Amino acid sequence: MSAIVANDISVIRDGRIALGKSSFTIPENKITALIGPNGSGKSTLLHAMADLLPLASGELSILNQTPELAKSNISYVFQHQLLSQQAPMTVQKMVEIGRWAQKRPWQRLTIDDKHIVNDAMNRLNILDLAERQVTQLSGGQLQRVLVAQGVAATHSILLLDEPLTGLDVTSAKIIDDLIHEEPTRGCTVILTTHDLDEARAADYVLLLAGSVIASGKPNDVLTQDNLEAAYRLKALHSTNTETFDFGSDHH
Repeated sequence: MSAIVANDISVIRDGRIALGKSSFTIPENKITALIGPNGSGKSTLLHAMADLLPLASGELSILNQTPELAKSNISYVFQHQLLSQQAPMTVQKMVEIGRWAQKRPWQRLTIDDKHIVNDAMNRLNILDLAERQVTQLSGGQLQRVLVAQGVAATHSILLLDEPLTGLDVTSAKIIDDLIHEEPTRGCTVILTTHDLDEARAADYVLLLAGSVIASGKPNDVLTQDNLEAAYRLKALHSTNTETFDFGSDHH
């Protein structure tokens, strides 16, 4: 079964085509990695899946629905989130936000909601941080809180924008373990990465270079020829001189 089917989609960002015509499928209840050089369209594609950016052309089916109708079943953990120093919030309250998205303003969290929040915090090993202010956390702790918020939300699809980049070893392992556990809970995971090892550990891969140029199982997609094509294609469209590393991300 396919969780997502794209037919000749292109995506608009800041008034221009940020992702060229692309067709692909993403399997249900599996881990799919989006990999490619900086500016290749990885985050743009995640935004389109979450109905945050419009399509310029083509059709995008998510759980057999349009992105707009499917978004109540999608949880998106962004790469960067700005936290206001003027509005302090505890870790507990931050994770609880994941449960508020589909509630009316007058509704309260139920016992079931609180159990789901507690489970998410336990899975990310942040129960001991519950009363800590999020502005006092390390980068790795904060990322775990944001992922906990994401998994606390009702979702069949979990979108993660570079979830492991720049983290300490402990936080990276905890989040990576969760990523590989989510499909066993009936969730489709889609993540962006610059790291070939992360992509090879996925069930399925989309390789991007301004559009999706290859998709399939890691061994079929992450060949030397495909990687060289992707990174050279992107270099041709870049105004800067770039050197590409086919290994881990150094950005």
